[in-house]
Amino acid sequence: MAEHPAYPVGLRLTGRRVVVLGGGQVAQRRLPALIAAGADILLVSPEATPSVEAMADAGEITWEKRPYAEGDLADAWYALIATGDTEANNRASAEAERHRVWCVRSDDADRATAWTPATGHSEGVTIAVLTTDARGRDPRHTAAIRDAVVEGLRDGTLVAPHHRTRTPGVALVGGGPGDPDLITVRGRRLLAEADVVITDHLGPRDLLAELPSSVEVIDAAKLPYGRFMAQEAINNALIEYAKQGKSVVRLKGGDPFVYGRGMEEVQALSEAGIPCTVVPGISSSISVPGAAGIPVTHRGVAHEFTVVSGHIAPDDERSLVDWPSLAKLTGTLVILMGVATIGKVAETLIAHGKSPDTPVALVQEGTTAGQRRVDATLKTVAETVRTEDVKPPAVIVIGEVVRVGPTATAPRE
Repeated sequence: MAEHPAYPVGLRLTGRRVVVLGGGQVAQRRLPALIAAGADILLVSPEATPSVEAMADAGEITWEKRPYAEGDLADAWYALIATGDTEANNRASAEAERHRVWCVRSDDADRATAWTPATGHSEGVTIAVLTTDARGRDPRHTAAIRDAVVEGLRDGTLVAPHHRTRTPGVALVGGGPGDPDLITVRGRRLLAEADVVITDHLGPRDLLAELPSSVEVIDAAKLPYGRFMAQEAINNALIEYAKQGKSVVRLKGGDPFVYGRGMEEVQALSEAGIPCTVVPGISSSISVPGAAGIPVTHRGVAHEFTVVSGHIAPDDERSLVDWPSLAKLTGTLVILMGVATIGKVAETLIAHGKSPDTPVALVQEGTTAGQRRVDATLKTVAETVRTEDVKPPAVIVIGEVVRVGPTATAPRE
């Protein structure tokens, strides 16, 4: 038998009898997949691990608390032999052979009629890896190959094109703060499978270079607006490409719902009857301060943090922010899109009771190769932005946590 490789096959066990002999660690590892396959499972074992016992208590398996007996495999389609009794295992193997039941043995693979592959799953695909040479089986090598394939499918580095018609739709993907490694696994995979990617200037640009040449990449800032506002043009582009039957990814920086106008796009797609998948992203409000060594909360320093948009100055009648209340908070204040208005913000906070000496950190191009941190205080931050030529995008952190991290620097006086 060892001279020939195993023939791989996928067993459809729904409603079919599977017998498991032994209730130890091997059964504990194998049973969940058999349960997920819908098998009618009989466990025969005098004892079982607490996890296996819990499966029986939940009604997922039938447990007969006794040793193996001749005839246990008569009605089985598949058997897993995993007891510590070699003689019982041999007798069970012989019974399986007589009844033509495919049989896996945990103690002696050479005497089994089936082997369990190293398996993994990714978005509707099951990966099963078997060693072809029985004499040179290396379970760790087989598992490593399985892991590499599954990881490649999940993060998009291993892509297999779809040859059947896919359901058209849009994926609203948060790209994270800028470092291409900080996009989620699902977001990266959807990018790799896209026909069209509509991105903006805050999306992780390095990811676009990895896309196949067949993918159409559209800079949202360069869409022809005509009679539409910019957001309307983006909404219409998403709808039109999806209606063409294409898989569309709308790639945004950070998280789509944190000052990303993502819900406006979801609403427009819903009104047009286009299915939309939302993939959250790592928000720059937390990740960028962290990358610069600043915790937004810290025991004994800050028990809360507040994220505010600074794109509208406090004295602008369009502002929805209660700046006087923010000035009274003792926690951390994180301001996004606030480089141009930080002078007015600092004046307003000071005017409503915030200490002028409150530390401030500005983190420009956070998590990217161009990241830099500039420290100041509320009193000096406006001048510091000018003299240090701080440019957007930058995350501004106000509060005592600025002084906590190991990379804290002296503020500009």
